[in-house]
This record gives sequence, structure tokens and C-alpha cells, in this order.
Amino acid sequence: MIEIIPNWHPLFVHFTVALLSTAVGFFLLAWVIGNRPIQKQWLIMAHWNLWVGTGFALITAATGLFAYNTIAHDALSHAAMNEHRNWAFGTLAVLLPLTFWAWWNQRINKTIHMPFLGLALVLLGLLVSTAWHGGELVYRHGLGVMSLPTPEACQECPGHPHTEGTAGHEHSSQVNPVTQHADDIADEHHAAQTMPSNSHEHADDAADDHDTDDHNHATGGHSH
Repeated sequence: MIEIIPNWHPLFVHFTVALLSTAVGFFLLAWVIGNRPIQKQWLIMAHWNLWVGTGFALITAATGLFAYNTIAHDALSHAAMNEHRNWAFGTLAVLLPLTFWAWWNQRINKTIHMPFLGLALVLLGLLVSTAWHGGELVYRHGLGVMSLPTPEACQECPGHPHTEGTAGHEHSSQVNPVTQHADDIADEHHAAQTMPSNSHEHADDAADDHDTDDHNHATGGHSH
């Protein structure tokens, strides 16, 4: 079986969100347009997206429960997982009756009406909240994430801003000249302190030779 990190839940959840939100959108458009020829086409689109989306929602819920019991987490992320799970159960509690209601309305050839549309909008709100809490688990708590990118590793996108540490700080190759000058002075001082003893002796010998030459030159200049 193909291994997906962290599991199959993120794969199915995107189909669920896309299909169900599209279904609610077409139901809303069909209600706004009223009794016109195009309304029938939009209702067909809405019903098919709702039914297929419900099937994906059930698979998403099953894989989500598996992730809930297998993903490594701490106490803080566990509370966030519980909240996401509760929102998902609430979404299913509205989705399943709405799906049956839509099937019944189509069976008796009944057009869309306000109570049904109101429940569909409630479903959309629950769906968005559930998806948002799921995103929080990954992007805020880091569940299921194996590694984070390092800004220094990107060598093929020059000029592209990279966040490093705190959001909003750009990673740049430019160096402050004042800071660079101070760093150079510190490096030279450190190099002088760590210079080998023979280098110091060589410097002292050179200084002594220079003093001797100066003395001889001065003596020779006064002797006639």
C-alpha cells in the first residue's frame, strides 16, 4: 500500500471540502435564479456534488479517526485535535440529514425552498470551521510534519524572500557595512591574540633589527 505521510486523511479532506462547498453554492444559485430553465441544470450539479461529497465525507471521517488515534501529539495539540473532531462530528450530523432531504426533494420533484437552503448554509459554516481547525493542527501545532525547510537551502530562487525565525523578517544576502567593519576589527583582534609564538618572536627580531639600523645610521651621521 502506498505510504502517505502522515496518513490518507489529508488526501480525502480536500475532495470533501471542494464538493460540498460547490453543492451549497449551486443550491444557492438555483434558489436565487428562480424558476428558469437553467435552474434545473444547477440543481443537477448541486445534487451530484452533494452526494459524491457525502461519500468522500464518510471516508474522510474514517481516515480522520485513524489519524486521531495514530498521530504523535502532546497535551496542547490533543485539545486541538478534540476540537477538530467535534466540529467534524457536528458537520456530519448536519450533512447526512441534508443529503437525505435533497434526495427526497428530487424524488418527489420538489423545488428548493428556504428551510433547506438555510440548513445548507449551516452545513457550509460547519464545513469551513472544521477545515480551519484541521489546518490549525498542521500549520500551528505541526502534527504530521516530518521536517521544516531551511531558508539557506534554497539556492535556485535569488531575490525570493525567506522567513527566518519570526514571520515578516526576510532572509537577505546583503550585509550591513557598519556591522561588517566591526566584525572585521574583532576578527583581526582575535587573530592577533591567537598568533603563534614564533610569529611574535619574528616580529620582535624585526623590530630589534630596525632599531639597530636606526642607531648605526645615527652614529655614522655624527662621525666625521
